[in-house]
Amino acid sequence: MELEAVIGLEIHAELLTASKIFCGCRTAFGAPPNTQVCEICLGMPGSLPVLNKKAVDYALMMALATNCRVNPESVFARKNYFYPDLPKGYQISQYEMPLAEHGYLDIKANGILKRVGITRIHLEEDAGKLIHSETRPVSFVDFNRTGVPLIEIVSEPDMESPEEAVEYFKGLRAILLYLEICDGNMEEGSLRCDANISLRPVGARALGVKVELKNMNSFRFVKAALEFEIKRQRANLSAGHEIVQETRLWDTAQNQTVSMRGKEEAHDYRYFPDPDLVPVRVSDEWLADLRDHLPELPAARRQRFQADYGLPEYDAEVLTSDKALADYFEATLKLFPHPKKVSNYVMGDVLREAKKRGAGITSLMSTLTPATSASMLSLVEAGTISGKMAKTVFDEMVATGVDPEVIIKEKGLAQISDTAALEALAREIIAAHPKEAADYRAGKGKLLSFFVGQLLRRTQGQANPQMANEIFQKMLK
Repeated sequence: MELEAVIGLEIHAELLTASKIFCGCRTAFGAPPNTQVCEICLGMPGSLPVLNKKAVDYALMMALATNCRVNPESVFARKNYFYPDLPKGYQISQYEMPLAEHGYLDIKANGILKRVGITRIHLEEDAGKLIHSETRPVSFVDFNRTGVPLIEIVSEPDMESPEEAVEYFKGLRAILLYLEICDGNMEEGSLRCDANISLRPVGARALGVKVELKNMNSFRFVKAALEFEIKRQRANLSAGHEIVQETRLWDTAQNQTVSMRGKEEAHDYRYFPDPDLVPVRVSDEWLADLRDHLPELPAARRQRFQADYGLPEYDAEVLTSDKALADYFEATLKLFPHPKKVSNYVMGDVLREAKKRGAGITSLMSTLTPATSASMLSLVEAGTISGKMAKTVFDEMVATGVDPEVIIKEKGLAQISDTAALEALAREIIAAHPKEAADYRAGKGKLLSFFVGQLLRRTQGQANPQMANEIFQKMLK
């Protein structure tokens, strides 16, 4: 029996508010354990939560950016369960009446456009963090993260492959970054992904038994966990075994999913409206004001890069996948108005260096500014340095932040474009290689590169390659 995968994702994004969702405690990452807590986020008797309006603003911005219908009234509920990182014994979330519903995100996976439905976006508070000792059989709990505002973005089960799931996740992350409402840091846990996956016969409408996957803090792990789970479920079903509805963890050491616990149903959480919080009512004026202040989003910017700058679709997709990268490209382009050359440079040298550091473009900004990048590209365009020399200049710029003109002067990297000097060297090289010169004149045109290479070697790579080509072509007639 041929089987197909059905995948839905639940994305949890911590919002970049200065304070928590129901109290005034700070949300900064990395503070000493249990120093950013109070009686409200710890659930002390008699304490009362007060909703952070900025968190609602950010959630509404995400709803608008993903084409959701914002409900005029939404209600906070208590999600009851026991876990050591949940000090109140319940999590304040939204259930029957969420903030927004029925949205979508268009993605492109394996060259195919697809629309993935978004079931709902709702607000909730984050839980604390358990820290497990590596030397003793004990665990510690840090409540600093408790009460940090989250939005949960729940997709429809519209994805059929790990590739589609990753592209959907990447698309949502890009929007969050463009809106500047989440830092998107998956390693620190401010952006997290749970996946629900089942298999069913191809063409069937009913869904199979669902398994939830957790502990995936990178796009690579999301893809690997889904690929493993598809193989595992397919093997079990082919052998006549039933799939157990459960929650499984992705074990990065063994590269496999492992069973964590039986999967809960909604009724297990005993949701009921939180009596301490009033309903959230969103007016048309509130929404209109937020809509008017939305920034240009990735899809719109991608289309503009193609229309205004004449960039290929691939270039536009890469450059707009990250807001900081797109900003860097446009800032450089203002100073060096050659779109394709700037695109090649940013997608090549700049991204390669960022990847080498294991960080984004912002990690380079202290030394490699748009101004210094534009200056270097202008020097290549003017023939002051060759493309090969530009690599040396680039590395020095990244390491020191020194202006490229200063680097060229200090290291003597200026390209030699003096016709008389190059012709004199060319005559010496031809005289030293009479056989190669005769073979070239006899029709072996590929030997031109031999002569140009000799000249570049004599000048330590500083000769203008284009001029060298023209000189040898003229002399070897």
